[in-house]
Formats: sequence, C-alpha cells, structure tokens
Amino acid sequence: MPLTSDLLTRPKRGRGVLVRYIGAAGALGLLAASGFLLGPTLLGSTLLASVAFAQNIDEGKSAPQLFSGSCVTCHKSPNNLARGRMTPTLFLFLQDHYTTSKSDAWSLSSYLTSVDTSGRSRSAKSSSSKKRNPARPPAPIPN
Repeated sequence: MPLTSDLLTRPKRGRGVLVRYIGAAGALGLLAASGFLLGPTLLGSTLLASVAFAQNIDEGKSAPQLFSGSCVTCHKSPNNLARGRMTPTLFLFLQDHYTTSKSDAWSLSSYLTSVDTSGRSRSAKSSSSKKRNPARPPAPIPN
C-alpha cells in the first residue's frame, strides 16, 4: 500500500498538518486535553479570585495576654526579665526580635518593666559597685 491515499489529501502550504487533518475544533480540544490551555485558564481564575490578607493575631490583646500567649513557653514568669533595663531599650529589642507591631512591643516592654522584681536598677548597681570597703590592715599569719 502506498504511503499516500486518495482519502488523505496533502495539507496546503502554510497550514499545520494537525489542523488540516482533524479540523480547528479538534485541534483546540486536543490542546485543551493536553493541558496547554489549562495553565492560562488556572492563572486567570487565580488572579480573579479574592485575595487573602495576612492578619495580626495579637491585635487587641493586653500585655499580660501577649506574654502568656507568646513568651510563657520559654519564660515561666515575667519577673526579672527586664533586669533593670529601661522601657525604650526593651521596646527596641522586642520590636526587632519578637513582636509584630510597635504598639505590641511598647505595651509588652512597659508591662515587663512594671513587674520587674530585680529590686535594683542599672544606676543603683553602678553606685553600689563604686562603694568600696574601708582598707584593713593585713591579718597576722599564724605560726
């Protein structure tokens, strides 16, 4: 049997072989079935879908609630966490490392300084370290 047949006509110049033999509608169906048109369709539907925005789950919580929700896993109590540090220092540290907003960092730092039970501030430590015991004569060495 020869390779050419009377039933299959030769495609005209400039048209694809696939379109010529199965028709334009069949070619589109074949492309859709192969997933060629599935990508742009999914991309378009994704762009038209509603956008989900990130939400702050700590918004509206008080400082003790923030501490119990986030910090209590590592720190059993808020006492002595401030260790005599000033509120702005704690604020900058918490803002950079642990909290999601400035207001949360400020409320948490204010809370930690208010419950600080270290008893001495940084200035009290430095003034007490400057005091020295009076000089004593050396102790006699027993024979």
